[in-house]
Amino acid sequence: MRSERYVIAMIAMIVALGGLLMGFDASVISGVVKFIEPEFGLSKLELGWSVASLTLTATLAMMVSGPLSDRFGRRSVLRVAAILYAISALASAFAPTFLTLVIARMIGGLGVGASLILAPMYIAEMSPPDIRGRMVSFNQLNIVIGISLAFFTNYLILHWGKSDASWAVWLKLDEHNWRWMLGLETLPAVLYFFGLFFVPKSPRWLILKGKVAEAKSIMAKLTSEAEAEAALEEIRKSDLARKDEPKASVKDLLKPSLRLVLTIGVVVAVLQQITGINSVFFYAPMIFEQSGIGTDASFVQAILVGLANLVFTVLAILFIDRLGRKPLLSFGVAGIALCMFLLSYGFHSATYEVTQETFSAITTVQAADVASVIGQTYANESAFLDGISQVLSPDVIEANKTTLINASIRMNAKLILLAILGFVASFAISIGPVMWVLFSELFPNKIRGIAISFVGLINSAISFLVQWIFPWELEFLGSSLTFLIYGLFAAAGLIFIVKVIPETKGKSLEEIEAQLVH
Repeated sequence: MRSERYVIAMIAMIVALGGLLMGFDASVISGVVKFIEPEFGLSKLELGWSVASLTLTATLAMMVSGPLSDRFGRRSVLRVAAILYAISALASAFAPTFLTLVIARMIGGLGVGASLILAPMYIAEMSPPDIRGRMVSFNQLNIVIGISLAFFTNYLILHWGKSDASWAVWLKLDEHNWRWMLGLETLPAVLYFFGLFFVPKSPRWLILKGKVAEAKSIMAKLTSEAEAEAALEEIRKSDLARKDEPKASVKDLLKPSLRLVLTIGVVVAVLQQITGINSVFFYAPMIFEQSGIGTDASFVQAILVGLANLVFTVLAILFIDRLGRKPLLSFGVAGIALCMFLLSYGFHSATYEVTQETFSAITTVQAADVASVIGQTYANESAFLDGISQVLSPDVIEANKTTLINASIRMNAKLILLAILGFVASFAISIGPVMWVLFSELFPNKIRGIAISFVGLINSAISFLVQWIFPWELEFLGSSLTFLIYGLFAAAGLIFIVKVIPETKGKSLEEIEAQLVH
């Protein structure tokens, strides 16, 4: 039994490498935005587009990857995703224009969407009920490893680029730092493609295709022959009950019998993104730099975000089959709300002190020109901008607004760091991994591919909107109001979790279907 569980774990870890690529591909842009904004002369919405464009095509991929996997198999579609990751990484690294960069990122988004949907689906279909939560959570674990790896490699490239090492100079790490950040993904993408040749086809997919003997052969290698036969019989009974039903389609999701599971899926899909997780992951250095700590320190603190995400995701994997899905969701989302309220308070209580450093990055400004405002302290950002408008023209302020604010802001940077780390930890131990476990469990076998694609589409669409408008929100709504809105969404989600979401731990997929689908 132990060796069989080891094989299942190895298969899950290989397939979950798609999650590592997804996490790396999505969050590596956090270190890139600071450099492409001036290089390509981007507006705030264009900057948001450089981040969110990947999610847009990921949304498209989620619409089609489920049905495609039902036709061609989970493993085959994942191989195509690996190829798309590699193409995107290389094209992004060599992009000569902003448009080229966006197109390259959108190609990677197709791989993100496919792997985000299919990896947990495949793992759930391969795993016995008592360890299914942990196995599916491998995908979320790899996502956060990918996120942490992106933060770490971004920092290393930035650090090595400023060194005098001959190899760093030869590789032009300083001149092409953001290109190296994006291009590194090629290596894990190639490894993922070849690793997928070592995993079997999904037994449940084979049964849907009428290949029962092949499915039994695979299941017998993963569990005892008696358990394999029992699992096959349960799947047969479930399929037999639906034998005369027409082929599943999107319309089936609107059936009254699926109303509860669909409502849970949609609300959880929205909640995971509307609380701002990807704003933190994809703009972490930008958020930390807003607290006035400087560029290098902001990249170091971004690494801490990745590490907190990794540690608490591991804890989620350890506890998800012991404590259950609902307790983790309730505890984690409550923590998300609290930390977002702390962030809102931290930025709301910030003051702005005008010093000579405030203007040091603006080469056209002379010390004598700004002497009248040096030493002034303002209670909020609006008053600060009004104050420096006495000595700077509107055009200069608009062109250097972010630099001026970051150089002048005075706030409790430790509180901001603590709140963000607490937010990430709360997310990582709850709705981050639990959402995908729920998605893999809630929906009946026959429509699982379509249903997960549908709720994944909604999740990705909300993620796109959050990423796209976040730089705009920071500029026009301010950090305090932006994080307050995220906190209010989390509080509303907590009420839904407590009142509506059932517990699914320890139950077979067929038992869950019998309980929730009527």
